[in-house]
Amino acid sequence: MTTNSFLDEATARGFVFQCTDTEAVRAAMQAGPITAYIGFDCTADSLHVGSLVQIMILRLLQKHGHKPVVLLGGGTTRIGDPSGKDESRQMLTDETIATNMVGIRRCFTPFLRFGDAPSDAMLANNADWLDSLSYIGLLRDVGSHFTINRMLSFDSVKLRLDREQPLTFLEFNYMILQSYDFRELSRRHGVTLQIGGSDQWGNIVAGMELTRRTDAKSVYGLTTPLITTASGGKMGKTAQGAIWLTLDRLSAYDYWQFWRNTEDGDVGRFLRLFTDLPLPEIASLEALGGAEINEAKKILATEATSLAHGPELAAIAAETARRAFEDGEAAESLPTVIVPATDLEAGIPAFRLFTLAGLATSNAEARRLIRGGGARVNDVAVTDEGQSIGRDLLRDGAIKLSAGRKQHRLIKVE
Repeated sequence: MTTNSFLDEATARGFVFQCTDTEAVRAAMQAGPITAYIGFDCTADSLHVGSLVQIMILRLLQKHGHKPVVLLGGGTTRIGDPSGKDESRQMLTDETIATNMVGIRRCFTPFLRFGDAPSDAMLANNADWLDSLSYIGLLRDVGSHFTINRMLSFDSVKLRLDREQPLTFLEFNYMILQSYDFRELSRRHGVTLQIGGSDQWGNIVAGMELTRRTDAKSVYGLTTPLITTASGGKMGKTAQGAIWLTLDRLSAYDYWQFWRNTEDGDVGRFLRLFTDLPLPEIASLEALGGAEINEAKKILATEATSLAHGPELAAIAAETARRAFEDGEAAESLPTVIVPATDLEAGIPAFRLFTLAGLATSNAEARRLIRGGGARVNDVAVTDEGQSIGRDLLRDGAIKLSAGRKQHRLIKVE
């Protein structure tokens, strides 16, 4: 794969929202492999699919012979990025940040090849240089290149102020530290391109300007679009919560199901962004109509799950879904919820059990699900929201709950 074809494929797959100088980036890539980075703050011990566009563009970059750098925000997480937020992020302890960093590292290994070869990915931690900064030194070296007027115009600041939400001086400094990161990575590792979400445009440009002014070096920025669903919802948010990338947070089966439940209008776009399938094959799948689009959704689910969790777990998830949905079996590998034996002895109201199983976010939602005819126990419709579910409904040691046709759980006793 030639290094100068990255921009063409990234654009064709829908990864490119803005680029500071497309022709300059193209020329740099034609001259040979470049090094590019994306930063990830350590606010949780895993990433979710909201970060998957960033991971997949790094994967594509590596596919085309360039070197990806994953920058973990061991330092900047202590401040918190104000972009897109109406209030300050929760302040995390150093111990929590360190734990989160270990967890987040696991999210990248299925998608990127790490090592010492020229195009192998590398991990960096901005605490390595931010922790040793002196305040006066930073003000003299970096602060003199930022004007308050310009900083107030950046979306990460302007939108917060427009909504009349407070912005702390601590958060106001975030863009300065992100700019410092870009310059430091340029100096240490020859990074010439920063990639980020569309909300990072101002921060990226600030880092470019700092590097140009202090080092007389040209570096570039590229942003990816905000991904929403065809119905306008936020990508990766479901009634059951975030779609995490690690198995200790979310089973491979539930991950597969998330992609299987993609809206019809998103199938082609998600295949381009979240799988490695060739573009002509995706075009054929996208053209399917009627019930056939469900086959494309299954391919999307299996391909996406294979990348995150490996082909074996993806195949098991697909087969589990086939057995549960098409053959009506209560497959043993369905997600399982354990309840105390004493609770089943007494009987649990149907609405409460659906809530405990995670098939509804509240008792009220569970009641609506049952009243709407979308709830089944052992593939039999539940008509009474207060129906008592007890041990007599155990089949081979489990009770199968279904919400609609696509969400299933097994209830077992401890």
